[in-house]
Amino acid sequence: MKKPALAPLRGQLTLFLITRIILDTGFRMVYPFLPTFARALGVDISTISLAITARSSLGILSPFIGSAGDLIGRRSAMLMGLSIFAGGSLVVLLWPSYIGFLIALLLGSLGKIIFDPAMQAYLGDRVPYNLRGRAIAITEIGWSGAALVGLPIIGWIIYRSNWAAPFPILGILAAIAAFFIWRALPSDPTADSERPTLKYALRTILSRPSTLAALTVSLLINVGNESINVIYGVWLENSFGLQVVALGAASVLIGLAELGGVGLVARLADQLGKVRALCLGIISITVACLLLPILGGSLIPALIGLFLFYLTFEFTFVTLISLFTELAPSTRATLMATSITAAAGGRALGALIGPALFEINILASSAFGAAMAIIALPILIVWVKVE
Repeated sequence: MKKPALAPLRGQLTLFLITRIILDTGFRMVYPFLPTFARALGVDISTISLAITARSSLGILSPFIGSAGDLIGRRSAMLMGLSIFAGGSLVVLLWPSYIGFLIALLLGSLGKIIFDPAMQAYLGDRVPYNLRGRAIAITEIGWSGAALVGLPIIGWIIYRSNWAAPFPILGILAAIAAFFIWRALPSDPTADSERPTLKYALRTILSRPSTLAALTVSLLINVGNESINVIYGVWLENSFGLQVVALGAASVLIGLAELGGVGLVARLADQLGKVRALCLGIISITVACLLLPILGGSLIPALIGLFLFYLTFEFTFVTLISLFTELAPSTRATLMATSITAAAGGRALGALIGPALFEINILASSAFGAAMAIIALPILIVWVKVE
């Protein structure tokens, strides 16, 4: 069947972008407001970080959960993911406690794990390959859009109301997005009996050195990134006295950095080649990590350091996503879901290690982030090959 050009899908792409901003805002808001949530719930930073670790650990199930887009259809899986996210967000309204907070994080992550691969698979079905990178990039703007738009609004809502107020608001927005997706997307076609089974797909992925190496690279760079992710809000608050609204505003800078990283992918990744671009990105992450303690003496240089850190990581990670799409074309959807497992495993480890490193100092945190990137580089160079 002939695939349509990108123009007829602009409305759907816009809808996907807005939906991703909602989901990613719910996912990201725990980081800058970590101290706020901890104080409101009466727990310490390490305890609240354990909730993030538990959320990230759900990624282990991504190859099975993320396969919903193949098993029940793209639209059905997207609607399921949004429904779970919305339900989780509303839990806090009924149970405003640490347990309710934990359940909301877990269900929110589960919904996102189901939604994202189904959305990407839907675009893969309908967008020609020579335009698919652009289409995926549009949806990936949702990640930086959450920082640019969502997090400052969340900070304002918390300031004007309380810590729990953003959760039901995000749940209602997710339900509205589900309604529009139900209306805008065509019904799922009958399942194709010739699709590869999950067992076959996993066996294919786990038998290839290139896919295993790329998954390892993803895990390592995410460990380093998350170890700083979970403490940057505490670092800014402790070092420079930033309060909740200011922390929300600082997220705008991070969003701009990530948006810049996506732009660099669009400009450089195809020209340099994915592996060369990844080498450049990993080296840049190493430099950015080592600059953090050097620039951390005052607020403006510290913010510049964070800008570089998130710029280099986003460039590297989005380039890695584009590489994953060609490492196992016959089992593309399952590999993309499995890549979520690697990234989530890295985030889980980073969330667990980050607070302990920060108790030493910011130098320990940044050195660890650089070390993860340095280890990832030779693995990428030696074993990752596009067939």
